[in-house]
Amino acid sequence: MNKLSDLLDRDGAVVIDGAMGTQLFATGLQSGDPPEPWNIDHPDRIRKVHDDYIAAGSQIILTNSFGGTTSRLKLHNLQDQSYELNKAAAAVGRASADSVDQTVIVAGSMGPTGELFEPMGPLTHDETKEIFAIQASGLADGGADVFWIETMSDIAEVTAAVAGIRSVSELPICATMSFDTKGRTMMGVTPRQAVRQLVDIGVWGIGGNCGNGVDEIEGVIDQMRDAAPDAVLIAKSNAGIPKWLDGELYYDGSPKVMAEYAQRVRALGASIIGACCGSGPEHITAMAEALHPEAEPAVVPRGHDIEDVPAAETPAEGEPRRRRRRSRD
Repeated sequence: MNKLSDLLDRDGAVVIDGAMGTQLFATGLQSGDPPEPWNIDHPDRIRKVHDDYIAAGSQIILTNSFGGTTSRLKLHNLQDQSYELNKAAAAVGRASADSVDQTVIVAGSMGPTGELFEPMGPLTHDETKEIFAIQASGLADGGADVFWIETMSDIAEVTAAVAGIRSVSELPICATMSFDTKGRTMMGVTPRQAVRQLVDIGVWGIGGNCGNGVDEIEGVIDQMRDAAPDAVLIAKSNAGIPKWLDGELYYDGSPKVMAEYAQRVRALGASIIGACCGSGPEHITAMAEALHPEAEPAVVPRGHDIEDVPAAETPAEGEPRRRRRRSRD
């Protein structure tokens, strides 16, 4: 049974969590270090992130497994531990979900491999299918309810990930892509192309995550709804725009900004709504309150009330993107 579908039928809109990496950096994870070993070495810290998001109103929590493929773990000589680290990630999430009375969905996070497909790179469909099959096996055995493919740029990689998942499990699949290059993914995929092709390969929930702030995700949802009116759509925007301030990345989307974004994307057709890089429990609390059936709808222009940070400058295109995609900041 698809528990996520049951939640949507009951509530109309479902709140997903916010950033994982942002919270882990605040508790000691060092830049450049992989977060996945913490599922075994520091499960209490991962558990606290999940618990805080559940307390804030998240009905879906994403496991700490974004970089859990063998290809990403190989960068840290951990490629032989992919199954174990993903199983541990799902088990920690399962423990948090089962500790509360309400239904909380454990979504197995699966990020990009970090490699390009032939002919631009070394990856083949069959190799990639096997990479994701190993990750999916661990997540399923650890207790995930749904697989959550995220921050993708290539339809071919999503297709291989779906094939890898389906070789080991029949659990529902959701997938989000990052449309951060003038309204397209880095590989040139548009929101309309994405939603149509992902529906065709059996992806249950489809949307956008990460990217360049709330306006971008609102546009993604608008286009996807136009192209596929019956699709289950997911909006998971960064908390505003990343900027450098005193040597640190700062995201300028306040909880109020994210609450208004949540209402706008729901009105545009999204039914699974959360936040990505730079967000925390305070953002999710504001969003959950804004999405409550009795909340007053906010009618505000896009980009309204973005916090102004003096002396901050927008970072170079490549740097924050590499960091957030590695750790699901």
